[in-house]
Amino acid sequence: MPGKNNFLLTYDLLYLQYMKRWVLFIGWMCCGLFVCAQRPKIAVTLSGGGAKGLAHIGILKAIDSAGLDVSYVTGTSMGAIIGALYASGYSADSIEKIARSTDWDLLLSNSASLRSLSMNEKDEYYKYAVELPWQNNGFRLPSGLLESQELWLRFNEYFFPVYHIKDFNKLSKAFKCVATDVSSGEAVVLDSGELVTALRASMAIPSVFTAVNYNGRKFIDGGIVRNFPVVDAKNMGADMVIGSNVAGGLLSKEKITNVFQVLLQVAFFRENEDAVKEKKLCYVYVQHDLENFTMGSFASSGDIINEGVKLGDSIYPALKKMADSINALYGPPKTRNNVLPFSDSVFITDYEIHGLHKTNEPFILHRMQFQKNKWYSAASLNECIRRAFGTRYYNKITYSLLPDALNGCKIVFDVEENPLTFAKIGIHYNSFTGVSLIANLTSRNFLTPYSRSLITVNVGENLRIRAEHLQTFGKIKTFSASASMQAETLKFTTYNNFAKDGLYNRGYFLLDLNARVTLKRKMLFALGTRFEAFHYKPDITSKFEFRGNNHLFNSYIAFRLNTLSNSIYPKRGTKLDFEAGYVFSQDPNLQFYYQGNPVTNVDSLGFSFNNFIRTNLNYEHYYPISSRLTFSTHIQAGLNFNQKESYLNNYFIGGLSHTFRRQVTFSGLQEGTVSTSSVAALRFDFRYQFYNNLYLSANANGAYYDFVGSNKNLHNPNFLSGYALTMGYNFILGPLEISAMYCDQSKKLLPYINLGIPF
Repeated sequence: MPGKNNFLLTYDLLYLQYMKRWVLFIGWMCCGLFVCAQRPKIAVTLSGGGAKGLAHIGILKAIDSAGLDVSYVTGTSMGAIIGALYASGYSADSIEKIARSTDWDLLLSNSASLRSLSMNEKDEYYKYAVELPWQNNGFRLPSGLLESQELWLRFNEYFFPVYHIKDFNKLSKAFKCVATDVSSGEAVVLDSGELVTALRASMAIPSVFTAVNYNGRKFIDGGIVRNFPVVDAKNMGADMVIGSNVAGGLLSKEKITNVFQVLLQVAFFRENEDAVKEKKLCYVYVQHDLENFTMGSFASSGDIINEGVKLGDSIYPALKKMADSINALYGPPKTRNNVLPFSDSVFITDYEIHGLHKTNEPFILHRMQFQKNKWYSAASLNECIRRAFGTRYYNKITYSLLPDALNGCKIVFDVEENPLTFAKIGIHYNSFTGVSLIANLTSRNFLTPYSRSLITVNVGENLRIRAEHLQTFGKIKTFSASASMQAETLKFTTYNNFAKDGLYNRGYFLLDLNARVTLKRKMLFALGTRFEAFHYKPDITSKFEFRGNNHLFNSYIAFRLNTLSNSIYPKRGTKLDFEAGYVFSQDPNLQFYYQGNPVTNVDSLGFSFNNFIRTNLNYEHYYPISSRLTFSTHIQAGLNFNQKESYLNNYFIGGLSHTFRRQVTFSGLQEGTVSTSSVAALRFDFRYQFYNNLYLSANANGAYYDFVGSNKNLHNPNFLSGYALTMGYNFILGPLEISAMYCDQSKKLLPYINLGIPF
């Protein structure tokens, strides 16, 4: 077990080094008693290392348990974040709780929580692989850098109790972090100003996070130059430094196998040289063995914290002896302000907003629902920002609080607006629709102020196009009206007793007008009318077929709820779509055929294109059982009351991805395997996350159908049951899912592949 041997060697070296220094320390202490009785100052230095930096928490827990009095804290990147929490007054136990409960995937991504968006924006958010903003009279390639709005907001919440401290030396433990000046390449120690901005600068990894403007300079990750800032702790006045280093150093030549690893090795030459010097300045040096993890292993955050706790437990006896010896020589430590200050809210007397060009102050203030001369907590300020951010007019909104002479605060909002127009591109493939390129153009305020216009085209085996104009009204823009159009051609396979029977080419046209009310960014009520037209043409004839046209009107009311954490592989939340409507004014122009011969007496078929009531429901609920395992429940139902024309307005059961109107997805069947006027389906799903983007899902579902007849009476229903096992990987093009599914009634094992997000 090489890992274990390395760990023992690391610990033995640590212990020998510790004992050597301890003898010197005792001698130094004894001499020092005759000179002065000043208690030695202890500092903690935490290195950068991305996700591996979470292991520092275990060392802090050991320091707290040993009772060591820490005066100074320094850190870089993730070490700066953990260190700042510790310096602000959070205990190591509190930091551990924060780290274990944090959604790192959301925090360290460019996507905001789906919950922060308004209901009108949720369906279009994070749907495309590439988004090209219109800037300087042209579409520009994305920078690939993360602004991480949610990271700013979470930091503001964590460090709200110390918002009034602008000199980091005045924190519970004096604190400094390190960033790199982009223009000069020098390491810069940040010790004053806005703590949240300083931390964001220290962790701005090049090519991952955007650079940060701070005190008139532009900064990136300090780990490039000084990843392990022990010297800064010594410069603060520390007599002894406990250094925790999670960086693995340079790769051995055997592990350098490609050009990317060569470039990475070169990038860390300077950092490794500095780390060797910094290590010599430590009184206690702790080297973590985290070879099984990378800087991006946030999906394994719990395991990394556990490794740090184990190492902390192993060095606790030495730290305890150190604390006891110091206390024996100097007595117990004097009481320091090592408790997090209490500050649950502030009274905001004034405000400033910087960075507005395309929008104005009344718009953003109304969207935030912000007013001065009111008390605000960190959570309520974050909610204000999320309300404005949810409009998609803004790329980033941060704030700082400046205490004033009236025992209140002035808040300064720094805003970065999104371009008003984006071109978006995505790729989609599944077993039903085939491969397609999806292109979207979205523009805000193009036709009228406070509006969104978009057009989406699906080019591939099936041609589909959709256009929409959404206009919002009112001070806080909770009222809106929408006009949309959709046209498409889709090829449908028909089935008879689970066997393929024929192939239809269906043309579809939709015109929809509705009025909406949105509440709290999670609920939407709509009232509208849509016009639908169909054209049917058999490509492969079946025993019974029809061809021609039909159109109808459908007036409806709808309710939608969406509290999902994110749109792809959500871990928690609920999504509910319910609609009830009245179908009227059907106007069929159809010819029917049986075994290739026209049916002359259409009345013999029993069809009647009468008016009827249509209802449909889709419900999803996700619940995290653990950090890796998610359980979800899915309920789908569709009911047509008093429908008498059979196939044309039915619901179609089958498929794992929702791709067309009135589809009821079902594991085990291909799209449209069963056609019915009434269906209720229930599915249970377990999803396990192996790594950051690799998932395994297993689900089972059942469905009853044909339980409501054309005479509104209940019938003996038919039953379906099916299962699916899916391996999914979420990458830049969207989720790639490969499934095997089985249905007890068809007795067929079927493959299913889906890539990207459907049209």
